[in-house]
Amino acid sequence: MADLVKVAQASLDASTGMYAGQTPDLVAGEALGAVVPCYIKAADGKVYQSNGTAATEPAKFDGMTARAVSIGQAVTLFTAPARFRYGTGLTIGTDLFISATAGKLADAATTGGVRAIARVINSTDIRVTKFSDAA
Repeated sequence: MADLVKVAQASLDASTGMYAGQTPDLVAGEALGAVVPCYIKAADGKVYQSNGTAATEPAKFDGMTARAVSIGQAVTLFTAPARFRYGTGLTIGTDLFISATAGKLADAATTGGVRAIARVINSTDIRVTKFSDAA
């Protein structure tokens, strides 16, 4: 298992984003980078980076960020079928999972990230294949 390397210019494809599942009007509970898997924490309703280290609440998936935000800022999460520019030299057809490293994607299941949430669709892009765990 390996974490995918995200490019600095990772971003949402606007043509798919407008048709993707969206959860707007959320608040970041921590600083979030662009294009990171996130969950909404039940205790405070804020958004945090998903983490597949254990089969606990942080391993849930409620969507991907489209842009970086600071703690306390508004954030919208995007689910299937949003497409994101993510990396370089990605292997087409690879299923992606919540990594054991917070806010990252892995190419194999982790203890908490047992279901694929996205798939590599070309050498640079991924497509979210899962809707929110809350849905």
